[in-house]
Amino acid sequence: MNAFGNNANHDGKIRELAQLTSGIPASDGEGVRLTRIVGSPEINMVDPFLLLDAFESDRPDDYIGGFPDHPHRGFETVTYLLAGRMRHKDNAGHEGVIEPGGVQWMTAGRGIVHSEMPEQEKGLLQGFQLWVNLPAAAKMTAPAYQEFPASVIPGEKLETGGTIKVIAGRTDNGTEGPVKNAYTDPLYLDVQLEPGETVHQHIPQSHGGFLYVVKGGIQVGQTGAVLNDRSLGVLGDGEQLHLSSGAEGGRVLVIAGKRLNEPVARGGPFVMNTKQEVLKAFQDYQQGRF
Repeated sequence: MNAFGNNANHDGKIRELAQLTSGIPASDGEGVRLTRIVGSPEINMVDPFLLLDAFESDRPDDYIGGFPDHPHRGFETVTYLLAGRMRHKDNAGHEGVIEPGGVQWMTAGRGIVHSEMPEQEKGLLQGFQLWVNLPAAAKMTAPAYQEFPASVIPGEKLETGGTIKVIAGRTDNGTEGPVKNAYTDPLYLDVQLEPGETVHQHIPQSHGGFLYVVKGGIQVGQTGAVLNDRSLGVLGDGEQLHLSSGAEGGRVLVIAGKRLNEPVARGGPFVMNTKQEVLKAFQDYQQGRF
């Protein structure tokens, strides 16, 4: 048996799976094929998370059109790439390339117009985009970026061979991710388990969260409910997460954040607290105020 840390505190209610989904096929941008896992009719949101898209294809026609210029206001976008390269560019002159294993955490705040275009014409493009809500008090904050290549995202080694990449938050053993975020105090872990490994992680009761299995199968909680390949499981209430892998091991994203418990008004690329604020966002964008 392994734990995320020898100093792990395993007291508290264990979280179980409350809802499962494999998402629905969708497309976005210029016809990019993806699976919408959160933000669909099955699972509208998992407070504070508004959307989770998974994209994975080695067919250029599925992704080559990318995501040309589009606006955002009122939330954060998180792009995590497992394979391929993505160039991003915005209307403030910010530009860069996300490489495999790298992450971009963008705070859209009061408004930004950006593009995300594959920096390749063939090969596998695989990754995730997560939308994280901002509290009402921060929705009109200045846009900001946190970007980190794979080389600076810390990894924690488990005793029997597994690994944990820590993008945001802190493991029970004290490994801390580079992304800092006071709005929702997020936890974003990429956990690779060898066959038969068991791990534990504290997640505050105040946080909503979910698991997404990238590969293999994962058993969750005291019940041992199985979450299979390319499936998402919403976590129920509690303070402790217990995961174990079967004979083939597994890779799972662990994502959690402080619930905002605020009204949500969506209008495409804008997420505010009221419909009036969404209409104002459209107006500001059309009048060039972003």
